[in-house]
Amino acid sequence: MNFELFLAKRIINSKAYKSSVSAPIIKIGIAAIAIGIIVMLIAIATGLGLQQKIRDKVVAFNGHIEITNYDTNASDESQVPISTDQDFYPVFNAVEGISHIQGVATKFAVIRTKTDFEGVIVKGVGKDYQWSYFKEFLIEGRLPDFTKDRNEEILISSYLANRLGFKVGDKFQTLFGDNLSKLPKIINYEVVGIYNSGFQELDEKFCIADIRHIQRLNKWEDNQVGSFEVFINDFKDIEAKSEAVYNEIPSLLNATPVTQKYYTIFEWIKVFDNNTYGIIVIMIIVAGINMITALLVLILERTAMIGILKALGSSNWTIRKIFLINASYLIGLGLFWGNLIGLGILLVQKYFKLFPLNPETYYVTEAPVYLSLDYIVLLNLGTFICCLLMLLIPSIIITKISPVKAIRFD
Repeated sequence: MNFELFLAKRIINSKAYKSSVSAPIIKIGIAAIAIGIIVMLIAIATGLGLQQKIRDKVVAFNGHIEITNYDTNASDESQVPISTDQDFYPVFNAVEGISHIQGVATKFAVIRTKTDFEGVIVKGVGKDYQWSYFKEFLIEGRLPDFTKDRNEEILISSYLANRLGFKVGDKFQTLFGDNLSKLPKIINYEVVGIYNSGFQELDEKFCIADIRHIQRLNKWEDNQVGSFEVFINDFKDIEAKSEAVYNEIPSLLNATPVTQKYYTIFEWIKVFDNNTYGIIVIMIIVAGINMITALLVLILERTAMIGILKALGSSNWTIRKIFLINASYLIGLGLFWGNLIGLGILLVQKYFKLFPLNPETYYVTEAPVYLSLDYIVLLNLGTFICCLLMLLIPSIIITKISPVKAIRFD
């Protein structure tokens, strides 16, 4: 093996190698590896980032799993209350992997101004509400505080604020009514914060206010909520956790994962996986073909050397390994430069957000980036192994070379 490494190193560092006809072809092969790894890194990082961002936005408004009464219809408005006197509340100990559970209620309302009106869903939350997602979405003001007495603070989206001309500190009338034959009930809310999740489908209808207002409007008890939102530690386990939650709650309650409630959105983001897999396969094939071409040219240029080695008693496999070691070095060079450039581009995008996206199409304002050592290592290792395996085929040509003809080859 020492001899093979020595000879491979001599081939790589030889002046003939660096100035030969194969030199530009080999450089193209290295460039193909580098470009391939750049494209694959960007495809995976942005694909996973986009999936994660969209997923987090939907989860922020609904939780990972929603527990509702079976009698509740498919509308966004809470109609049949659930008592908070449950074994699973306020801590869901029966199922592992659940990080938080909170009680909420929703009610349809109309925001009225002097010149306009807008239909919205007021989501009532209490002191158990987890604000971690909305801290990221907040762009003006502060988050409401519902830990003390009932108040009229409300969090609205920038979409509604721009549409109705609201800013932090403004007050407006909100009309609630279940029956057209009766006068609506009015609550004067004060805007304390404005958020922007970038998910217009949700931003255009959800406002966050005190749940005690909805309890009073619906004539519910203080221990009654419209539904429970359950948060889990790992989104990959959502289907299994949803089933486990369903098995632990009373028979009159239902547990629905957010992937089922927003089925269309989650099916759409799954398409990103297929696109990413397609890009990876294409890039590896292109890089492999370029390296095969480079190896074939290198073998043809070293035909005389191959003949001499065979005449001296070297086996076909020994000579093949010399060229494969050489090819491994070239693949490694391509991976090095590809990772250096690719990760550099991704880090610039992650921290400086240079490349925007249309939020109406992608639900985010810039291309999100998700970096993980796991997929970076697997991608590099997989690319290296695939390219090396592809090079085993052209290296078979070495076994067909006759020592006598090879030595005389010019």
